[in-house]
Amino acid sequence: MNEHGRFEGPSEFNVLGEPLQPCSSDPLTGFFRTGYCAAGPDNAAVHLICIEATDAFLRYSKSAGNDLSTPMPQFGFKGLIVGDRWCLVAQRWWQAQEAGEAPRVLLRATNQKVLGFIPIEILKSYALDLN
Repeated sequence: MNEHGRFEGPSEFNVLGEPLQPCSSDPLTGFFRTGYCAAGPDNAAVHLICIEATDAFLRYSKSAGNDLSTPMPQFGFKGLIVGDRWCLVAQRWWQAQEAGEAPRVLLRATNQKVLGFIPIEILKSYALDLN
């Protein structure tokens, strides 16, 4: 938060070594529900990969036990639809990638902490935001 009480984003970096960009504010994502795929001050959060949901990925995720498409109003979650951007757990993305169902990623909004788990070359092959 800045001196005006506004959240300016975490002081974390993306996989390209730049300041971490927001992933989504609608739906509001991230472990801390700030819109960023932030690890947090203790690196406790693992929702680090900013994805763009596809129908194939949402079906796969549900079949793998991580239902992201069904609304859960008790948790303020309306369910993801195709095109939504979401901070996904790195291991879940890797699992989907190994099954051939990984969604595309926004590298500028994907936390560099994933690089200890997923090689940058693989992430780049799924990138939505490389020029």
